[in-house]
Amino acid sequence: MDAGAAPNPQLSTMRRRADDRVNWVSSIPFLAFHTTPLLLLWTGVSARAVVLGVVAYWGRMFFITAGYHRYFSHRTYRLARVPQFLMALGGTTALQKGPLWWAANHRDHHRYSDTEMDVHSPQKGFWWSHVGWILCDKYSATETDRIKDFAAYPELRFLNRHDTFAAVLLAVTCFALGGWSGLVIGFFVSTIALWHSTFFVNSLAHVMGRRRYATEDTSRNSVIIAVLTMGEGWHNNHHYAPSSCRNGFFWWEWDPSFYALKALSWVGIVKDMKSPPATLLASNRLKDGSLDIGMFRANWTKAARAVSAAGSDRRDALGESLRTRKASLEGLLDTSLESATELATTIRRGQREQLRKA
Repeated sequence: MDAGAAPNPQLSTMRRRADDRVNWVSSIPFLAFHTTPLLLLWTGVSARAVVLGVVAYWGRMFFITAGYHRYFSHRTYRLARVPQFLMALGGTTALQKGPLWWAANHRDHHRYSDTEMDVHSPQKGFWWSHVGWILCDKYSATETDRIKDFAAYPELRFLNRHDTFAAVLLAVTCFALGGWSGLVIGFFVSTIALWHSTFFVNSLAHVMGRRRYATEDTSRNSVIIAVLTMGEGWHNNHHYAPSSCRNGFFWWEWDPSFYALKALSWVGIVKDMKSPPATLLASNRLKDGSLDIGMFRANWTKAARAVSAAGSDRRDALGESLRTRKASLEGLLDTSLESATELATTIRRGQREQLRKA
């Protein structure tokens, strides 16, 4: 590699560009929303309001995990058109934008996980992966060509455009049932808790927990996140077999979203629930010595960035010999990253083939 050659994209620092920066003006409603719990100083707390908050939290969490995520993002089961609409409608009450926007971005997360093109990579920092990416302008629009299967339904496009209507209706209902305290706890507080519990899957589930399977990303399993999100915390399981309707692969892994979907399948609402075969669950385990390609690539990328950045601000001061050695090391790291990427692609192709045969 020539010392003056442009750096490989894989070695670029995952810094936010101008269009990645938070738009503080358009973010004012979101930020102001977080001040609403202060109203409890005037409204007080009633038992009915607490019940409303608990029901609103878990009910909407189901629509996000089972609907936005496992259905619209990954199609892990089938729904008829009316239940599909109701699942999307329920998801909009969570104020996490429309189903098409949510699912399209999540599909991109899986397509580019832990790379420069990942929409909410934790490698860009906790704030960015937790909420920063949502508050910038770059990802505000819904690109329907990235989710053509569901964008074909006009009712889903309608919900995606009018994604706050059902949430407003829920707020009115909370007020009607619980007064001002019911509105604050049942709607505002539960929504804030719902937001951040969901966002923890993006910001923490790639940095906190344990890895069972060798995946091409840095996903981890976390029982804490699983409890908060009705089973979404088994993130390494999910990245290993994203088309599985069940994220908790084993009986001891808490996954109430799956339990609810299973119950709905008994009455014919949910159909064709996908599950990974036993052979897939038993393979690619780290404890058996499988190469942890995801962590290898992530750590190797960090090393490559460090080498690429070393001396970049004082390149003229480096001697010719040091510049040559640095270029050679960059070339070695670049080649290793390319090999790791090819290996990860091959492994993933084999996993998908196993799922198709199941």
